[in-house]
Amino acid sequence: MSDHTSWNGLNFRPLGRRGFIKTGALGVGGLSLPLLPQLQALGASGKKGSAQDRSIILFWMAGGPSHLDTYDPKPEAAAEIRGPFGTIETKVPGMQLCELLPRQAKLAERLTIIRSIAHNLAVHDDGSHWMQTGYPLLNARARGQTHPAEGTVVSRLRGSRETGMPAYVCIPEDYRSHMGFYQTAAYLGSKYNALNAGGDPSLGNYRPPEFSLPKTVPLARLDDRKNLLSSLDRFAAHADSIKQWGELDDAQRQAIELASGSRARQAFDLSQEKQATRESFGQHAYGQGALLARRLVEAGVRFVTINLYEKDVDWWDDHTSIEANLRKRLPPFDQAIATLISDLADRGLSDNVLVAAYGEFGRSPRIDKGGGRGHWPGAMSVLLSGAGIRGGQIIGSTAPDGSAPKDRPLTPGHLLATLYYTVGIDPHGTLPDLQNRPIPLVPEGDVIRECVG
Repeated sequence: MSDHTSWNGLNFRPLGRRGFIKTGALGVGGLSLPLLPQLQALGASGKKGSAQDRSIILFWMAGGPSHLDTYDPKPEAAAEIRGPFGTIETKVPGMQLCELLPRQAKLAERLTIIRSIAHNLAVHDDGSHWMQTGYPLLNARARGQTHPAEGTVVSRLRGSRETGMPAYVCIPEDYRSHMGFYQTAAYLGSKYNALNAGGDPSLGNYRPPEFSLPKTVPLARLDDRKNLLSSLDRFAAHADSIKQWGELDDAQRQAIELASGSRARQAFDLSQEKQATRESFGQHAYGQGALLARRLVEAGVRFVTINLYEKDVDWWDDHTSIEANLRKRLPPFDQAIATLISDLADRGLSDNVLVAAYGEFGRSPRIDKGGGRGHWPGAMSVLLSGAGIRGGQIIGSTAPDGSAPKDRPLTPGHLLATLYYTVGIDPHGTLPDLQNRPIPLVPEGDVIRECVG
């Protein structure tokens, strides 16, 4: 396990008093909220479905899902290429899906499938860095994250949609402590990192993040809420000049800020959902994670990443036994994605929330003798739905064996530029690094015109 709380030996700025939002907006300590006044104004004035009022839910498919066995099947290819699964025809011409994705197939007119994204980094670390930051990085594990991940960029530039909510949440957690994945703020500073939801939302004993004050915090024994909030205000007002604030670590600061409001606690509380709703999403990690993500964006979170890997539902790195693995993994994934998209539509939120699903690369064209597929950055598929993205279309195609783009070749930069665009961020903008140098959000690539045209 690698610890990515600092990068390349550089320490980030600690949260000062100004990071403590006294109006009741929840900060997340070292993971505190970026509530820039101009972004608050944009969010407050944004109309329904406008970029200012949108959020993103990303299913990060860690390990690299097989495009050939999900969104880019090759039913006419040889058995070792097409794999063990049949296909489903949809209402969208040319859009065939794996037979294990029947729920998504019924929603084909709401889906955009990009089949022609590719890069050339076949190591998990390197590919993950490129797909999540827009920047290629060889030997990423040894070098550490060099640029901020997409969720942290959105956190920095757009903030939360509602006061009292974090801007960026990872379910169940981000990958600062999981080797090979790069989801932190890098030089933007740790206050733009995600708030981790913690635990598996599908388990009966799931509890939301700890919003109470730790005993080590000077105000922890104030049980009366009114007195506590009053004391928190006084504590924050003088935080720069008192010793206690400087001695608090990020977790303690996080607890203080979260303790000042209840909005986030309510959003994380899945017990408030009807049992029928919970069952419709599926009583599994994917389903309950998707339901929690919907609750969070509905309450004002700007970006939610759903990270599920081996300890939950097994990750997507299918070097062996791909048939057995996908027969276990794809049905709950299908249920979660399809139910989320339908639920957002039923709530009138389709134009306000982008649902995306992808990993760091695709899988090799041929199934090997171990019954699996190897890493393959030369072609991959991406699913998008909602937030003004034109549905019912396929963008790009791959060769008959799925090995490379046949037309409309696209890069990770094109994808990230499109995600940023949906929430009102100029993908050609810059952010300052630790030396205050302007660094492009993405070094190459433009908004995918078919998505927004």
